[in-house]
Amino acid sequence: MWELSVHYLWWILALLLIAGEILVPGYFMLWIGLAAAAMGVLLWVIPSLGLLAQALLFAALAIVACMIYAKWLRPGLERGEPGSERLNRRGEQMIGQRYELIEPIVNGRGKARVGDGQWLVSGPDMPLGSTVEVVGVEGSLLKVRLPQ
Repeated sequence: MWELSVHYLWWILALLLIAGEILVPGYFMLWIGLAAAAMGVLLWVIPSLGLLAQALLFAALAIVACMIYAKWLRPGLERGEPGSERLNRRGEQMIGQRYELIEPIVNGRGKARVGDGQWLVSGPDMPLGSTVEVVGVEGSLLKVRLPQ
């Protein structure tokens, strides 16, 4: 029969907590799982650590891990990358871009080629083939003007 070392139990707990984070995302169990993994490493290095010392050290590591996340990592994740605030709003990403009209703007409406597609545009009347600059977006309608 084989004997299971205590540090393996901490690593198993770490895996369970990190797996729980995958099932119920929120970054909370991940950090506690990392604290449990650190406890496994500590017990591998210092196997004589008592149960009370393990519990107190684990609590301290979990608190420190959660504080590191809350203070330094979470604010950066909430801000995101530059431009990520418009990631799912494609029209807003087009503001300032220039496109060619594939249908003339007549009575304030026309169409412009955007990539391999076409978008409805509104602006002053312009002939087919004109280059326009996007100045605003209303739903799926691009507001355009002559480039300056």
